[in-house]
Amino acid sequence: MRLVFAGTPEPAVPALRRLAASDHDIAAVITRRDAPLGRKRVLTPSPVAAAAEELGLHPIRADRLDAEVTERITALRPDLGVIVAYGGLVREPLLSTPVHGWINLHFSLLPRWRGASPVQHALIAGDARTGASVFQLVPELDAGDVFAERPHPIAEGATSGDLLAALAESGADLLAEVVDAIAAGTAVARPQAGESTYAPKLGDADGAVRWTDPADAVLGRIRGVTPEPGAHTTVDAARLKIHAARPAGADAPSLGPGRIALHDKAVLVGTGTSPIVLETVQPAGKGAMRAVDWWRGLRTSDPVAS
Repeated sequence: MRLVFAGTPEPAVPALRRLAASDHDIAAVITRRDAPLGRKRVLTPSPVAAAAEELGLHPIRADRLDAEVTERITALRPDLGVIVAYGGLVREPLLSTPVHGWINLHFSLLPRWRGASPVQHALIAGDARTGASVFQLVPELDAGDVFAERPHPIAEGATSGDLLAALAESGADLLAEVVDAIAAGTAVARPQAGESTYAPKLGDADGAVRWTDPADAVLGRIRGVTPEPGAHTTVDAARLKIHAARPAGADAPSLGPGRIALHDKAVLVGTGTSPIVLETVQPAGKGAMRAVDWWRGLRTSDPVAS
């Protein structure tokens, strides 16, 4: 089949590479425009754009799938559109332009966690498993019939970055299987069943740790927002990023929510239940460091995170 692929971030790259290595022809790759990154705001291609160039597939850079993009895609007479975390909506008439419409690789077991940040929300909610789904794109958000899904257990201590990397690989294989089945005429899609939940895009405020929450919820939030948008708190009127944390041992002392103490060479912070251990942090204006090294530089004898 002639495919059109739309995607932008790193988790979409394995799917692009997998399809490029298949018997199908990728007629076009669509990705968002180059964006300024880093402190120097250097204009940088998206991961999908970089991968497409490497594969000899010169990408169409567009932040919206507007009339101009629709006209260019229509001229290619595609059989199937494939979208993986592109970052924009596919509307009519583009939605119906390919012979078989569009399919979407989504990183959750639908209908749970429809939306932009399914992996992050699964971790924040404390889910025991997640997965990947390939479904038919329809006008309603992530509501189309599902061709295939692949469950994936959530490992203890996994961050959203870890989980997305794993799902991107297994999801790429699942996507390729569905594309092959559509080409062969054997694909069957079934309506989504069960209660739907939604996973809106996360912002900086979602990374703020609420120390009155139970320890499991605090750790789930830290892992869910790592690496983006990042977990943070305030200590001594200064912002502190939290890159890694873990549960404290059974012998840890009782601490009030947000109270920070050094115990057995580990930095503890109290929560609504048991304390947690800070492992890697980043003070404002500095690089990431071990929490015990940060602790030694504190000026107050009774620090509190808020």
